Amino acid sequence: MDSFVNIIVLVFLSFFATLDQACNQIDQETLLSLNFSASNPPLNWSFSTDCCFWEGIKCDSKARVTHLWLPYRGLSGSIYPFIGNLTHLCHLNLSHNHLSGPLAINSFSFVIHLETLDLSYNSFSGQFLSSFFQLAENLITLNVSHNMFSGSIPSFTSWNNKSLSSLRILDFSYNDFSGQIPPGLGNCSKLQTFRAGFNYLSGSIPDDISAATSLQEISLPGNQLSGAISDGVGNLTSLGMLDLQSNKFSGLIPQDIGKLTNLKSLQLHTNSLSGFLPQSLMNCTNLITLNLRINNFRGDLSAYNFSTLHNLHTIDLGNNNFTGSFPLTLTSCKVLTAIRLSRNKIVGQISPEILALESLSYLSITNNNFSNITGAIRILMGCKNLRMLLLCKIFFHEAIPDENQRAISSYAFQNLLVLGIGDCEIKGQIPTWLARLKKLQVLDLGSNQITGSIPGWLGNMPNLFYIDLSSNSISGEFPKEFCGLRALALQEVKNRADGSQLQLPLFVPKTKIALYNQQYNKLFSLPPAIYLRNNSLNGSIPIEIGNLKFLHVLDLSLNNFSGEIPDQISQLTNLEGLDLSENNLHGEIPLSIIDLHFLSSFSVANNDLQGQIPSEGQFLTFPSSSFEGNPRLCGDIVERQSSCYFIHPRTDELASPNESSNNELRNGIIAGVVFGFIIGSVSGMLYPLHRLKLWQTLCAWIERKGQ
Repeated sequence: MDSFVNIIVLVFLSFFATLDQACNQIDQETLLSLNFSASNPPLNWSFSTDCCFWEGIKCDSKARVTHLWLPYRGLSGSIYPFIGNLTHLCHLNLSHNHLSGPLAINSFSFVIHLETLDLSYNSFSGQFLSSFFQLAENLITLNVSHNMFSGSIPSFTSWNNKSLSSLRILDFSYNDFSGQIPPGLGNCSKLQTFRAGFNYLSGSIPDDISAATSLQEISLPGNQLSGAISDGVGNLTSLGMLDLQSNKFSGLIPQDIGKLTNLKSLQLHTNSLSGFLPQSLMNCTNLITLNLRINNFRGDLSAYNFSTLHNLHTIDLGNNNFTGSFPLTLTSCKVLTAIRLSRNKIVGQISPEILALESLSYLSITNNNFSNITGAIRILMGCKNLRMLLLCKIFFHEAIPDENQRAISSYAFQNLLVLGIGDCEIKGQIPTWLARLKKLQVLDLGSNQITGSIPGWLGNMPNLFYIDLSSNSISGEFPKEFCGLRALALQEVKNRADGSQLQLPLFVPKTKIALYNQQYNKLFSLPPAIYLRNNSLNGSIPIEIGNLKFLHVLDLSLNNFSGEIPDQISQLTNLEGLDLSENNLHGEIPLSIIDLHFLSSFSVANNDLQGQIPSEGQFLTFPSSSFEGNPRLCGDIVERQSSCYFIHPRTDELASPNESSNNELRNGIIAGVVFGFIIGSVSGMLYPLHRLKLWQTLCAWIERKGQ
């Protein structure tokens, strides 16, 4: 019984102790005055409850607020200076919200205790004052990325020395910072992550960064940084990521790069680096991603021993000046999934050894000097996991293989999503083995010497949404089967489009009709399109074309299509580009096309169209060149408004004799009426002045006639 009483007493004492330690009143009033507006559900902050139990709040043993942690809560508004009343605050995380305005950071009296400050993914603006860092003694994480801060990054030499020794993460990326990266990073002895990408930073990377030997990530992409990459980078042996892409760096890759044995990602693409690849690079045996695209590197690729990079998943050496043949040592990288060697000077043929790369899903060797397309296709059909195959601008003037479908294995290209064999000047017809590629979504056979007609089975491919057959010698009519492409006609198929990130971006050349970005990181971002321009297609445009409701671009220009423009084109409500120029179309432009509200590029130039050009909607934005070469079209845009009231006869039609007589009679009547009107008007004006003299003259004339 005594023990039971003791327990009851302890419970009551604990209860009253808790009441005694209720949330500090100043802290509670300060939090409520922040007046954050949150998305549903609203914050459970109220005077009637202890603030230490509020959402996103933690207190210390003295009931002082130490954590304000509200990421992803849809908060809007600003941070007001009185937040400084939270004098014991150690962790402030308001990331991924909709907060804005300048940051009154001088009023942060809690800075001395602050360990975490995460304001990323908001819309804060203004400058980040160095006085903040002079007071911060315990700062471990600072993340202000994805905001609109401007000015210079505060000089690290002005920071509190205790803060420099405790700092682990520093992220200034995706803002509007300018100027140079300030020196002093070498004093951050525990700094692991330094990010300042996608700003307007210039100048070189400070040499003293090589003293920050705890660094595991340096990410500075998308700036205007220049100069050479310091040899001191070899001292950063803990470095796992070095991302300097999309800057203006020049010179060589440091010879000591091989000391970075922990390096997993090296992203140096889109710079002006040059020279040979250092042999020590092959010592970076933990490398997973190597991207050196768009530089001026040179050397014989087949002379490098890539086999030591047994963890390599992605390699991109495109847009350089490499020579030699396909580096067969890459086939020893068993986990390799993506290879881009495009736009170099590589020669030779595809070797069967590439079949050792069982995980290979992306291969681009475009714009080189490879030969033997037949051998290449036969070998690559054995890459069971291949999803992206780009063979453009190689195999010049060869014949595209058209194997007997029975001789093709059932697993050939079974996972292929993208096939590009454009700009090769290859000969032959559209190969029948394409009919087996049920997963194919993108087909590019443009700018070749393909003949014959478009096979109807191409319209039966269930996932095909992008077709480029332009600039060939294809004849025949527009196949009606094309109008049944499921990926362009049915919402359910469109919803199944692959939205995953590509291992390497897909580059698509700009066209006259579709000035889209050339780089696509997701396949479903590629605009659904049919390009048939510059062929010898004839016949009429089928009315069934209105079924392709998810089509964005239709280019039928430079063909021999005839008949009228089908009104059903107005059913293509997602259409952004339509080019019907350089054909033999006649009739009027359907007025219903004004309902295509996304249409931004349009041309019917050089046809035989007539009538009024629509003057509403998107037609108000098209240049006159979109309609030139149609002398019987009229409207303000072509400065032939008067011809809308009298359509001139076609030059190839002669008027019949009856029509000629009727025209002469009509013209005579009109001339007589006009002449009589003029004489009558003039006489009427003169009569009041000479009425007496005219009367006398008329009487004399009548009298003479009577005699």
